[in-house]
Amino acid sequence: MKRINALTIAGTDPSGGAGIQADLKTFSALGTYGTSVITALVAQNTLGVQAICAVDHQFVAAQLDSVLNDVRIDTSKIGMLVNASIVQTVSEKLRNNSLGFVVLDTVMLAKNGNPLLLLTAIKAIKQYLLPLVSLVTPNIPEAAMLLDCTIAKNEKQMCEQGRRLLDLGCKNVLMKGGHLNSEESPDWLFTNEGSKYRFTCARVKTRHTHGTGCTLSAALSALRPRYRNWQDSVQIAKEYLQQALLQADSLEVGKGIGPIHHFHHWW
Repeated sequence: MKRINALTIAGTDPSGGAGIQADLKTFSALGTYGTSVITALVAQNTLGVQAICAVDHQFVAAQLDSVLNDVRIDTSKIGMLVNASIVQTVSEKLRNNSLGFVVLDTVMLAKNGNPLLLLTAIKAIKQYLLPLVSLVTPNIPEAAMLLDCTIAKNEKQMCEQGRRLLDLGCKNVLMKGGHLNSEESPDWLFTNEGSKYRFTCARVKTRHTHGTGCTLSAALSALRPRYRNWQDSVQIAKEYLQQALLQADSLEVGKGIGPIHHFHHWW
């Protein structure tokens, strides 16, 4: 198999647990060459988000042009987009360029609840971006924000909202159930072919969960070119994430919600 080149379009995390830094670590851990386009400079650490500086949308476009004019991109992941101008810029590049399999992680809230996306950008994501991507991976609060509805309290409601996201134009939806109050951490995959698949694993007892959403979406992007379908890719990605969570306590990073262990296989 040829070497796989992946692109992440996201914000930064100087503490290294989420955002661009987590994406590039995940790409590397899964044998994929990572390229990146930065949408926001984020002052954050394991204690929370202190400040956000959005990159001008024209410079986001310039970064995208630099990568796409030179590097073959086989797969991609989109994370934090900050505002409507950046959403529209990324959407335009998607319409005019091949970014392979495109995974959209609808980054709206930090782990401690800090907002990472302007409300005007949510409307732009629904209008311009959702129909263009291959897979969207909302957690339960993000799905509620996209659908402008109450937060799902159980798996039945999760499934109802997953189907509603397909109706918005999404090709495939992975509803993440990490916010449910249960012993398991169930996810549901809904495909544009009408199929649905349940994935689950035991909930890991650790407070170090910083970057789980970024890591899962980056893993899905890195793995999809190697597998026949999304369901196989989700299964392998969740196994990787589970091990990263199980080994998270072996790291010593920060005073708050620490990062997961992206390189658990080697350390």
